[in-house]
Formats: sequence, C-alpha cells, structure tokens
Amino acid sequence: MRTFLAGLVLSLVPGLSFSQAVVKGLVSDARTRAALPFVNVLLDGTTQGATTDIDGRFSMSDVKPGLYNIVVSSVGYQRRVITEVQVGTARPVELEIALEPSATELKEVEITRKPFTRTQESPLSVRTIGSAEIMRNPGGNRDISKVIRALPGVASTASFRNDIIIRGGAPNENRFYLDGIEVPTINHFSTQGSSGGPVGMINVNFIREVDVITGAFPAARGNTLSSVFEFKQPEGNTEKRTFTFMLGSSDLGFTFDGPTGKNASTIISVRRSYLQFLFQALKLPFLPIYNDAQFKHTIRMGSKGRLTFIGLGAYDNVELNPSANDGVTDAERFERNRYILGNIPENDQWNYTVGARYDRFVAKGFHTFVVSRSHLFNEASKFRNNDESDASGLLLRYGSQEEENKFRYEAIMNFGAWRFVGGVNAEHARYSTDTYTQRVIAGNAVIVDYTSSLSLDKFGGFAQLSRTFGKLSSSFGLRSDINTLNVNMSDPIDQLSPRLSLSYAVNDAFTINANAGRFYQLPPYTVLGFRDPAGSLLNLQRGIRYIQADHVVAGVEYYTRDNAKFSVEGFHKWYDRYPLLVDKGISLANLGGDFGVIGNELASPDSRGRSYGVEFLAQQKLYKGFYGILSYTFVKSEFTNADGRFAPSSWDYGHILNATAGRRLRKDWEVGLNFRLQGGGPYTPYDVGLSSRIPIWDATQQGVLDFSRINTERLRIFTQLNARVDKRYYFKGWTLNVYFDVENALGSELPGVPFVDVVRNAAGQPTVDPADPSRYLTRIVPNDGATVIPSIGVMVEF
Repeated sequence: MRTFLAGLVLSLVPGLSFSQAVVKGLVSDARTRAALPFVNVLLDGTTQGATTDIDGRFSMSDVKPGLYNIVVSSVGYQRRVITEVQVGTARPVELEIALEPSATELKEVEITRKPFTRTQESPLSVRTIGSAEIMRNPGGNRDISKVIRALPGVASTASFRNDIIIRGGAPNENRFYLDGIEVPTINHFSTQGSSGGPVGMINVNFIREVDVITGAFPAARGNTLSSVFEFKQPEGNTEKRTFTFMLGSSDLGFTFDGPTGKNASTIISVRRSYLQFLFQALKLPFLPIYNDAQFKHTIRMGSKGRLTFIGLGAYDNVELNPSANDGVTDAERFERNRYILGNIPENDQWNYTVGARYDRFVAKGFHTFVVSRSHLFNEASKFRNNDESDASGLLLRYGSQEEENKFRYEAIMNFGAWRFVGGVNAEHARYSTDTYTQRVIAGNAVIVDYTSSLSLDKFGGFAQLSRTFGKLSSSFGLRSDINTLNVNMSDPIDQLSPRLSLSYAVNDAFTINANAGRFYQLPPYTVLGFRDPAGSLLNLQRGIRYIQADHVVAGVEYYTRDNAKFSVEGFHKWYDRYPLLVDKGISLANLGGDFGVIGNELASPDSRGRSYGVEFLAQQKLYKGFYGILSYTFVKSEFTNADGRFAPSSWDYGHILNATAGRRLRKDWEVGLNFRLQGGGPYTPYDVGLSSRIPIWDATQQGVLDFSRINTERLRIFTQLNARVDKRYYFKGWTLNVYFDVENALGSELPGVPFVDVVRNAAGQPTVDPADPSRYLTRIVPNDGATVIPSIGVMVEF
C-alpha cells in the first residue's frame, strides 16, 4: 500500500512515466479460423513489429506505452489496420485478429479499406467505434449511448436521457447484442415499452469495439426497424490477474481481469452510483441510485471450439427528496422542484441477461449455438401529496415483469467465392402486469385498473447468400418470424422479410452501395398485454401484429490512404401497421419518450409512417496523433394519427450537426472537443382549460396534453460544446489515467417542454379560480436549463 501511494504521488509530477509493455496475439483466417503463420504485424509509425509463428501467434516486448494503430499483412490476405489499441503497463495487450482472403487469391479485384471494415451482408450504414474512442469522447462520460451521437443519423433528446433515435425511428426500434447474445436494454432507469434511460449499463472496460448498423440489417438479426448494435467484448487476460479501479463523475467501479483455470479467462466488473449524494447536495427533487454488474468467462476448447458465458445486470431505485426546496430562494426553481415532487413516482427496477455461446470451427466456417435468459422487473407508485398513509390518494400503482428465454443456431460457411449464413431461433416469453392509474379519456378522469399476463412462443428462420462478381459484391437474405399470440402473427408468409445488398467498387478507394429490404418488429409487451376489466386482450382482438418497415438506402464511400473516410447516404423508410393509441387518437411513435411505461393502453394497427433524409460523414481515424468525426444529417419523420394525416413524429429533428476532434500531445496528454447542433424537436401543447378542471387535476396532478394539436409546437434549436483533457501515467505494473471533462462548457441553454402547474397558496394547496369555482388557477412553468457539468475521473489499472 505504501508503494502504491508513493507511486500515486510521483505520478502527478510530469515526465515520470516509465516502464515498457507487451503486445501479443493470434492471427487466423476469418473464414476457417485456421491459424496463419508468417503474418507481419507492425506498430504503425514505428520500426517495431513481429511475425507470427507456425501456430499463428506473435509477441512484441519492450513496447513503449501509448496508443497505436497495428498493421497486419500477409500474402494472399487483405491488409488490415486495427486502430487505436491502448498499450499499457498493467497488463499485456492480447489481440485476436482475423484476416479475410484477398482478391488476389480469389481472382478478383482487391479493395483496401485500411481501418474501416464492413461485410457483404451490410456494405453500407455500418460504423465502428473502438473502446479508445468511447473512453475519450468529450461529454460522453464513457457511455456508449452518448458517444454514438457523433455518428450520422443519430439524434437525441435535449434532456439528460439516453434515448437512441436512429434515422427518425423510435428508441424501441433498436436491438443490442453482446458477443452475439441479445440484451433487451443497455440503460439504467429504462422506459418499459421503449429503451431509453439516463445512464448506460455497459462498462466500457468490457467493450473492444461496437458495430452500429443503421440499415442493410443482416438476415441473422431480426425484430428491428432502426438499428442493430453489435458489442464485441475482449476476452480475459490469459497471462496475469489484473484489476481496475474507476472513479467517475457519477459512479465508482471495480474490474477483475485474468486467467481462471486452464484455457479459461474471466472479466468481472461491478459499479455503484453516488449520484444520490450529488443530487441531494444540489437540492434536486429526486435521488437516483443505480448498481450494475457484468461478466464474461471464456473457455478455449483447443483450436476447434470456444465456449463463452456472459452476464449483464442492474438494480435501480428512484427516491424522492422532500427537502429539495429547503432554503431555495429562486421562485422558478422552487416551482419546478415542487411540480416534479408532485409528479415523479418512486420506482424500483432490476433486470439481467445471462447467456452462453458455443462456437465450433470447421474447415469451411463455423457453427454458433446461443442460449440466454433475460428478466425485467419494474415497480412504481405515486400518492397525492406523497402521502402513502392515505389510500384514497393513490394515483399510480404499477408492477410488471418481462421474461425471455432464447435459443439461436447460426452457421457461417464459405464455399469458394460464395458465403452462406443461415440458422433458426426460438424463444419463450412471459409478460405480466398489475396496473392502477388514472387517465383522462374523452375529457373525463377515468380509473384504469387491471392485471394481465401472457405467454408466447416465437420462432424464426433466416438465410443469406453472398458472392462477389468482379467489382460487384452482392448479398441476398431472407428471414421470417412467427409467434403463437394470434392468427395474425402465426403465418410465416405474412412476416417474410427479404433484403438485397449491392456494392460496386469503382476503384480501390471509391465504392457505390445500395440496399433494399423489408423488416418486421413485434410491438412492445405493454401493447400486447393490455386487457380490459373483463380480462380480454383487446389489442390482440383489434389485430395488433408485427410492425412493418420497408427500407431503401443508397450511398457512396471514398477512402484515403491516411486512415480517412468520406461517405454520403440517402435513406427512406416506410412504416405500416404501427400501433395507434385509440383513446389519444395518436400513433405510438408520436407519444415520445419519458420515464415510466408507454404503450399500456388500447391500440390498433392503423398508423403509418415515413422517415427519409440524407447523411454525410467525414471520419479521420488516428493518424499522426490526430482524429476526428464530422457528421451532418437531415431527417424528416412523420406518422399518421386517427385522422389519417401525417404529422411530425416525436423524433422529427430536421438538422443534426456533430463535430468531434482530438489531438494526442507529448508526454501522454490528450485533448478533445465536441460540438453538437440539433434542430428543435416537436411537442404537443397542453389543453390548459381541461387541465384546470378540479376533478381532472386532482386525479392526474399534471397537465393534460391536447392531442388534437399533436406535435404542432417545436423547441428551439440547441447547441452544446463539450471539452475533455486526459493524462496517462505508466509505471511498472500499473497505470494511472486522470481526466477532466466539461459537458455544455459554454453554458448553452437547453430547451425543454414547458409544463402546466396550478397556482398554489402559501400552504402549497391549489388555488380555486374565483371566476370559476370548478377550476384551479393555472400557470405555465418554463423548463429550460443551462447547466454546465464539470467532472473529474480517475482510473487505476494494476
């Protein structure tokens, strides 16, 4: 301990970084997984390198710590660049590198894309983010849901939520996979029936890279309309046990990484927030507490097999802070705190996913078997005046669970120039809820009180065939999904999902790409499981079925020799059979996102939608110490409501501009800036007259939206500048990383939707309108904010 503290003190003195590091790994054939001997592995920008031995392994010692691009090349294989590999002294860097056979071997034209990769199945709309990019992103707080905002096509709400909005689609249209195992949610305090939340669950120490696929979805990935996230986790260290301690802006965490038996390795992490203490000190009206845990255990079964176990879980709790207004003198803040205290429920939520994956390598490819289980528990309650002793003041009682048990078999085989991917999946799911709430329906306060449960089996099959003909690469895929809920969803022809991708290589640097496909997604369980007091599943009786979306995407890409890429893509999506919320008369897509639950009400499959736009991307991977991303998106997103007319959806943001740039300086300093501009999102104004009626306000304790004017108002355009500085120190056996991050560094005002509140007397009780005793006096409360959020983080690896 004395040595550690002494080192920590010395590390604060500039110029004291020392010690050397090790880089080693295995190089194999991407198609057969056979080890490749005599492959050249070079640290870009240096003269240091190695050659793989007969078993495909390489090792480089006495490497100076830092961030490197690693260039891998061999006769008969495509040259590959692995960007931004962080080399430190706490542990050796272990890499698994798969090389694709080159066009020379296949008698075709070779396309060198340097650090940018893609597949024949998805030749466009794929962006890859590495762990170093996630860690250093200004304002990202090591949270992948925030980091991806730098990519084209990605929008976000102006609040502190992590809603992932891709190409004008709703947050629940995204799917997430950890090492090929599906995870239903990646955010704490997630909205049931959607996916957003304020804090990400995945520890960045568990991320090697992330593929974000926003179109041209491979047939092996179903039940998605907007995006697929493929999180690729590193395997545990096989040489020594190492530990990481992380103190961030909102939580502290601990990670173990090391060998746990012969041919086995494990990574385990746990995190706990301390946001509740910060919120209490800042006099905020609610106190969020989150905890999460994650693990990966890998067993190597010789050269032909690998067994992987993964797990991700979280426990979240929201408590109210009744002392939030103690000592507050700002009238506007006082009113906002009081309104939030009167509306936000106390909430308990936990979820987990555990799964196993077995890969069996054969001569022409490999077989993958996946089993997993996911479970979500969500509970919330709210009483008038937060008085739980008064049963008559119950406003909300909600409890719900979602359980999914899944199996998937997938084969990836190569037959000469042909590539085949095929497989099947099966799933058993259960959903239950006990719901009591008060809503306004047709101008009257109505109690909604029901319990529901449903059980269903889902089945799917998929196949995709790809081949290159000279300069033209093509891929055709087909999948279908069914379930046992009702006859509308049991016919595989009704959910037949074809897709076609084409890519033409004009030359080594320039390609033209296109994709067209039809995709399906099951509506949220909250929609499927809604019942009336008699116990009837009303939404299923009304014909609720898989949501359909037809995609057309086309674009061009240009690659430079300096690790840079430029691309332009246009997209158009047509939605059909989207849930229409009957009592509100609006599409589920126009409801927006918030905490709690969405979709647990009467619905029919009668809404249609369209989303279209254009994206531009200029991306510079690490080159001579510089990196950056510039992206621009124009998007239009509209859905029909009960009147059949298209109206802006809640995700219709128009213009989105992002610029991120960074520079690695001497002595392991690094600086970065991120600028974001986003068009104002639409919102629905309140029906102030209806909201002011005493029975309505007493039942709901909040304003009633005027859905006859759905999304007719817009927030202002908002801008935000984030900045970050990192410093790394390397010592024998351990590494220290310190960073300073400022979110919204210029204090820009972030627009929020104003809300309706009643005028209150000195005792805090609503004031009756003297001109109309049937109503309360009301007022509009602004909801803009201009908070600068500085944070300091420390990470120690040893």
